[in-house]
Amino acid sequence: MHELVGALRSYAWGSRTALAELCGRQVPSAHPEAELWFGAHPADPAYLRTDDGTRSLLEVVSENPGEELGAAATRFGDRLPFLLKILAAEEPLSLQAHPSAEQARSGFARENRTQVPLDSPMRNYRDDSHKPELVVALERFEALAGFRDPLRTVDLFRALDVAELAQYAGLLAAQPDSDGLRTLFTSWITLPPTVLDTLLPTVLDGCVRYLSGSEREFAAEARTTLELAEAYPGDAGVLAAMLLNRITLQPGQGLFLAAGNLHAYLHGVAVEIMANSDNVLRGGLTPKHVDVPELLKVLDFEPIDLPLVLPRPAGDGSVRYPTPAPEFALRRFDLTAGSALVPLTDAGPGIVLCTAGSARLLDGDSKVTLTRGSAAWISAADKDIRAQATGEPATLFCACVGAV
Repeated sequence: MHELVGALRSYAWGSRTALAELCGRQVPSAHPEAELWFGAHPADPAYLRTDDGTRSLLEVVSENPGEELGAAATRFGDRLPFLLKILAAEEPLSLQAHPSAEQARSGFARENRTQVPLDSPMRNYRDDSHKPELVVALERFEALAGFRDPLRTVDLFRALDVAELAQYAGLLAAQPDSDGLRTLFTSWITLPPTVLDTLLPTVLDGCVRYLSGSEREFAAEARTTLELAEAYPGDAGVLAAMLLNRITLQPGQGLFLAAGNLHAYLHGVAVEIMANSDNVLRGGLTPKHVDVPELLKVLDFEPIDLPLVLPRPAGDGSVRYPTPAPEFALRRFDLTAGSALVPLTDAGPGIVLCTAGSARLLDGDSKVTLTRGSAAWISAADKDIRAQATGEPATLFCACVGAV
């Protein structure tokens, strides 16, 4: 068991206050801080504090996968199968989706054959893994996720009362299924600039009129459309985003996204866990590389309900966030001040992340104290980890490998 120092990632959509404040650093930060990675991904591994100094978690796992990963090394190869993050979105992320396992293997091999450098901004597949992911809100968290029921989208278009949307409402009303969504999404995301420059302003005018009226059923959707257009003027992704579920997570609520689910995180701070991958296919709302043909290959156009994941009591003092992903599982412990030692029952490999208060982790004679924004690495050899809040209530997120 060792303290784990996260790798800080700076992107334009990040926050100058959220992660700095969470980790007890100077506010505002010099640059927008978007993600804090706790894992062993080659792009940016976290580091262990040891008696011999700091060492990359990737290096430690690679040198001794049997001891560090245990049975997970047999299931997933000699690498940690999940990546844990804290995400802080001040502005919307790109409209994106992640490939399935088969698509990731194929795409990674293809880009290797064509010798696209791993660090190239034109690279779609940076590894050969799929990327199911779960976010759990630490504060109010706003997102777009998965295609909305087409008939509800028809209602939205008609509520905006924009003449130019009538043909698209008719298309979806006549084919309210995944094929209709595919047709409309493909049409919008590939609109010629001359057509987009005419359609988008009329839709935005309709959103303004709608928000000034008494009918407010789709207020969040209309407001989000205007906000995205302000951040990314003239971007076809603004129209495409109107086809997605608009979701607000309250603190403690989760959102699970399987392969192919189109999504965009809009605002807020969350814990995020995913398969150990950095594969992203973008369709808009970003200055980064957009590859619409490749995105269309991986998208799942089947409409879904709001993909919320609510915490379930686990019987050991924690709550669990159930998902079908075999690579990871996530629990949350809310420790009261002065509480007795609480066993963290799942064996390693795992990562314990503190998001509120402070806590002490004990394993025999070994001890690690965690404060907000800090984490600890639990190897498969660590069998009896216990936790206790120190002086004030504490919240711990425990990430481990999913059940067989």
